[in-house]
Amino acid sequence: MRLFSQRKGILPVKSVIQVDGMDGDLRTKLWNALSMYYWAKVPRWNSVSDSSWLQMLLRKIWDDYFRRPIDKLPYKCGEAYDEIRKYYFGCPWYEVYDLVEFICSNDDDRSNSAKFMDYCNFVLERELSAYRFVGGKITQITSEREIAEIEEALETPIRPVNEHLKTALDLLADRKSPNYRNSIKESISAVEAICKLITKNPNATLGDALDIIERENKVKIHPALKRAFDSMYGYTSTAEGIRHGLSDEPNLYFEDAKFMLVSCSGFINYLLAKSSKAGTKLG
Repeated sequence: MRLFSQRKGILPVKSVIQVDGMDGDLRTKLWNALSMYYWAKVPRWNSVSDSSWLQMLLRKIWDDYFRRPIDKLPYKCGEAYDEIRKYYFGCPWYEVYDLVEFICSNDDDRSNSAKFMDYCNFVLERELSAYRFVGGKITQITSEREIAEIEEALETPIRPVNEHLKTALDLLADRKSPNYRNSIKESISAVEAICKLITKNPNATLGDALDIIERENKVKIHPALKRAFDSMYGYTSTAEGIRHGLSDEPNLYFEDAKFMLVSCSGFINYLLAKSSKAGTKLG
């Protein structure tokens, strides 16, 4: 169940897209991934000094990751596991990523580690983490600049633009049932809303509004940028219009919706600045 402040887009974007932190759900789901691919296979009553790859992995965690005295390593695998679990649920969020990456990179079973990374990426996407496994390393895929563009656009006082953007973010941020299709539609609808205001034509589609802006020189938009958003509008539309668009596009993912939200937010910020410079009043 999403909180009121999340549904209304009141929480900072960084809290929705997890950049500088990690909520309890994400931490737990990554632990569950470790459990499925590693901990469930640990023979808890066996000696850590045995020669299986899992026992060797536990020793590597103790020696190379924790950097603790090896003579303090618990004798039983289950005791070592308990120490790792205690650390995991008490450490800062970034150390969770450190440990997850360390375990994966020290897994001698490459087939197992590949499956583990794929599953982690599924979890990271579903929980709106800003990070993914890329080339065996956990890498940030949502930049500070992207976050800043969304946050700046969300601050616009223009109600229809603001409402579309908040809805786009809300649909993207629903971790139980994300709606990437409609998030994309809301993002492009926010651009359409501001273009209607610039042209003073409430009935114009985005394509029509961009043509009017260019033809009447309402604000100065580079022709290549105008063509780019014409193409993006075409991507989200059919002959029936944007409300019915994307009906033939089943394979939409977080990165598609995030790209559209960031791109549309940036274009809105650009149009606001250009309109202000041209003395065009909006709203």
